[in-house]
Amino acid sequence: MSGRGAAEIAASVERAVGDGALAPGVLLPPQRELAARLGVNANTVAAAYRTLRERGVIETAGRRGSRVRARPATAPREALPFALPPGARDLSLGNPDPALLPPLGEALAHAAARASRAPVLYGDEPFDEELTALARERFDADGVPAGPVAVVSGALDGIERALLARLRPGDAVAVEDPGWGALLDLVAALGLRPVPCGLDGAGPRPEEVARALDAGARALVLTARAQNPTGASVTPARAGELRSLLAAHPGTLVIEDDHGRDIVSTPLAPVVGTTEHWAHAHSLAKSHGPDLRVAVLTGDRATVDLVLGRQRLGPGWVSRLLQAAAAHLWRTGAVDPRRVAAAYDGRRRLLLTALAERGVAARGGSGLNVWVPVPDETRAVAQLLRVGWAVAPGARFRLSSPPGVRLTVAALAETETAPLAEAVAEAVRPATGRRFG
Repeated sequence: MSGRGAAEIAASVERAVGDGALAPGVLLPPQRELAARLGVNANTVAAAYRTLRERGVIETAGRRGSRVRARPATAPREALPFALPPGARDLSLGNPDPALLPPLGEALAHAAARASRAPVLYGDEPFDEELTALARERFDADGVPAGPVAVVSGALDGIERALLARLRPGDAVAVEDPGWGALLDLVAALGLRPVPCGLDGAGPRPEEVARALDAGARALVLTARAQNPTGASVTPARAGELRSLLAAHPGTLVIEDDHGRDIVSTPLAPVVGTTEHWAHAHSLAKSHGPDLRVAVLTGDRATVDLVLGRQRLGPGWVSRLLQAAAAHLWRTGAVDPRRVAAAYDGRRRLLLTALAERGVAARGGSGLNVWVPVPDETRAVAQLLRVGWAVAPGARFRLSSPPGVRLTVAALAETETAPLAEAVAEAVRPATGRRFG
């Protein structure tokens, strides 16, 4: 670690991390100690550490000091080593079933025809009026509180902009554990501190959320239904408990992710609206296709205005072509929610039943995935790969929760259920050692 200015000191730490001289988890010197060693002001080192936190290189835990992150922000959880052998059935990616996605040709042709008649230019309105009107109707039907509607490039884009609008590097964020790997990576990359909250089938456990809020978490991010990776959905009773907790912390930013609409049969039980600042995002990725980079977001006016302000400074707006296509898909009922939800429910329940018959406890209340606790993730993943099944290691989703593996069953054929359940049952059995004389 060297340098006279904050930028130089931060760059030296980044080089050391990249070269392996500073290993993951290494405790960095206290700021005053390093300042004395380098002969600089303590404020200079503080600025360097702040830069490193913002870049996701280090993490700070109050009096416990600053450490090199276990994994740099540029190495997402999805990039964890994973070799797929030829012929293996890949259940690791979390994709919807392509057969249940609507055809996009008509919607895109409709959008293109509109654009040819009246092309969108700089200075035009950033939102498709039909899409925002339909989004507000959906929010109202689901009981989401009233608020302005914005259009963002997917749920994670909206969540990032909401977090940036209200939080600063070093702030704590309560997150689900296990939870969406991309969100966990995002929180760290923004220099925020994730506070893990355990959950059950009804959503985040109240006592876990209360602990995080009492410890100073300034935001709570939760999944409304079809939680990734466990399939949890917030029940009305649980939503009421969480709202009561949040009422005592009115300054908390609450962000609710509802990617499950149109793919699950569970009705929405909103948690947002109790605190002063909140946002609710509804993505079309799982219901209409991941490449349709459109999500709608609502929230309190101040937060939505800040989200739009950040958006204007970046891409400016989400393509009006994509917005028009999304509106057309909604207006024409391109997705039959009951049929899609029934298909996913049936496949998931078949596997859960088959696993239970073989003595394997698993979770999967809604959505595309099943979460299976395992004693050893590495062994379970490797053993399943050997017999032709690729599953996602739980390390992609966990902070401090026990090990597990995630199986995406969205496109699992009925004939595959029993062989997969047999393979999983074998993989989760504790290894038996052999004695040699």
